[in-house]
Amino acid sequence: MRRRLDGVLLLDKPVGLGSNTVLQSVKRLFGAAKAGHAGTLDPLASGLLVILFGEATKFSQLPLEADKEYLALVQLGVTTTTGDAEGEVLERNTCRVSQDAIEPVLSRFRGDLEQVPPMYSALKQAGRPLYALAREGREVPRAARRIRVHALEHLSLTDDRLELRIRCSKGTYIRTLAEDIGRALGCGAHLAALRRTASGSFRIEQSATFDQLENGSPAERDAKLLPVERLLGELPRVDLPQTMAERFVQGQVLQVEHAPAGPCGVYGHQGRLLGLGEGGAQGQLHPRRLLNYHASG
Repeated sequence: MRRRLDGVLLLDKPVGLGSNTVLQSVKRLFGAAKAGHAGTLDPLASGLLVILFGEATKFSQLPLEADKEYLALVQLGVTTTTGDAEGEVLERNTCRVSQDAIEPVLSRFRGDLEQVPPMYSALKQAGRPLYALAREGREVPRAARRIRVHALEHLSLTDDRLELRIRCSKGTYIRTLAEDIGRALGCGAHLAALRRTASGSFRIEQSATFDQLENGSPAERDAKLLPVERLLGELPRVDLPQTMAERFVQGQVLQVEHAPAGPCGVYGHQGRLLGLGEGGAQGQLHPRRLLNYHASG
């Protein structure tokens, strides 16, 4: 029997498994009635996967919108159909890239960029994912999207393999970034390996492995869960007195002195999280996502 469970699990996803496959396995291990994840990792990639149980799924947009950090291994001199190691090789070039040549190229890929999404992506056109069209041999125009690369650090260059640390905004395709860097270096490249090390304030060091979950007792698994309010930890906080808290959870717009502009965490009696609010003009506080404590027990 599935149980009502609310919380956040930070999982170190292994290579070779899709995010949804991992999610279903974790949901079964915890016996959870409802679960989701906040940010897909391809089977090729490993690292931090934020899994949400129960009421936490209401706030999935927060980690989805957060900046991400990755360790990327870029294979220079080889381009593939998919931009990563799963694709067929398109071209091989002799790679003679020196350490000194790397930094001037990387400096071109920091800050605000326009990036064209790859054909092998889950983005849809006319209701069909782009990867399905790509598998049919079709390529369709894609609009460039604005992304931001906050940090792009050269960690090592070993033979023709370049290791990078990347901190970037949501929607950044690291495969495309690897291809663009390889093109700028004059030899081409593809993404050989990828590991997500952070999502917002969550770090890979805080995560559990799949083996730890499988081999642990139910109590040990539950001990790895973080409370739902950790998802709102970086937002401004609004604490409401009891009468206003009751109105807020009924979905009423409140007039709150010094309400912060934009999203905020809203709390009631004894610091209990009520939900996500949004401060508007003239001190209005709008309910956006409300916790259902009756449903979560």
